[in-house]
Amino acid sequence: MDEPDWGVPESAVLAHVGDLVASGEPAVLATVVGVAGSAYRRPGAKMVVAEGGRGSGHITAGCLEDEVFDLADAVLEAGEPRLESYDLMEGDDDIWGLGVGCNGVIDILLEPLDDSLVPALETLDAGRSVAVLTVLSGDAPMGARARYTADEGVIADDSFPDWLVAEVASPAASLLETGSSERVTVETEAGEAVVFVDGLEPAPELVVVGSGHDVEPVVELGTRNGFHVTVVGYRGADDLDEQFPTADETVATSAPRLGEALDLDEGTHAVVMTHNFIDDRLTVAALLDAGVAYVGLMGPRERFEEMREEFAAEGEPLDAAALDRVYTPIGLDLGGSSPHQIATSIVGEVLAVANGRGAGHLRDRDDHIHDRVAVGPVGEP
Repeated sequence: MDEPDWGVPESAVLAHVGDLVASGEPAVLATVVGVAGSAYRRPGAKMVVAEGGRGSGHITAGCLEDEVFDLADAVLEAGEPRLESYDLMEGDDDIWGLGVGCNGVIDILLEPLDDSLVPALETLDAGRSVAVLTVLSGDAPMGARARYTADEGVIADDSFPDWLVAEVASPAASLLETGSSERVTVETEAGEAVVFVDGLEPAPELVVVGSGHDVEPVVELGTRNGFHVTVVGYRGADDLDEQFPTADETVATSAPRLGEALDLDEGTHAVVMTHNFIDDRLTVAALLDAGVAYVGLMGPRERFEEMREEFAAEGEPLDAAALDRVYTPIGLDLGGSSPHQIATSIVGEVLAVANGRGAGHLRDRDDHIHDRVAVGPVGEP
């Protein structure tokens, strides 16, 4: 049995799903579709299991992965989806007597892979968000599928009933807007159903500008944390693919042409590590002009103050809105000084900004660790 890769980001799991569907190889997709209480992963977490025990992704901290592997063969043999519920609450009835005590009840949908997911995966590949809608129970077949995009609305397969299409558009739009996944209960005179709405967003963009030895740890951690990472090299950067094998893309250009070489917008996060003052200044200007959400600049605060003075002398002072997007010295205050510790600090800060978090201690957070989305019943019975 091949060792599954639990640590890959969700984008890699979905890419694996696409590869398996394209190859026709039998496999099972397991998705967390409901959580009551506390759990390591939230609704939408996925793992895929192919024949022979090969898999990727994870749905818990290891509590249920073996159980899913055991069920995968049965799901493939039956050729039908199944919904399993696991009570991992602490108490006398700990699952399998192991005392895992995750303090949550987790519902998992296991389904044989088929081409019903292909349109949604193609939408993601095109850089667009999409919500996958899957019937879990009620007056519609379990596993019936539809998808929702902001510009197309709901597009359903033949088994997804018309009365259900009309009711799921609004909650799908709300969940997709926040990139959230949750169950939706639909109650109408025509029928009732529970639908899992899985909001999927393209991997966030992380551009790392620089080609020094300190760049690779940032690229590696950025990729492992689910970013689509592009490395940009200046001056003779001809071997970027070999130098940064974990990057999704590499681009060789010059600082004045950065805006022409990349599609930069408010969805981009950028880390500037050229260690060249002129290149850094031109790069920061291009990133700010493009509306990039996060501009992390390597170097001391005094260096950036000198840069600000030059912008002002050229008649283009950085206003408050621009300064709010510049993070320098870059990174969280973690106290580390090795290349990987510095990279952890940098990628941690990018994650916090991308997720709208303040990067404080979780023990000081009064609310849930993971954001919760409450979706009430839809329609009228």
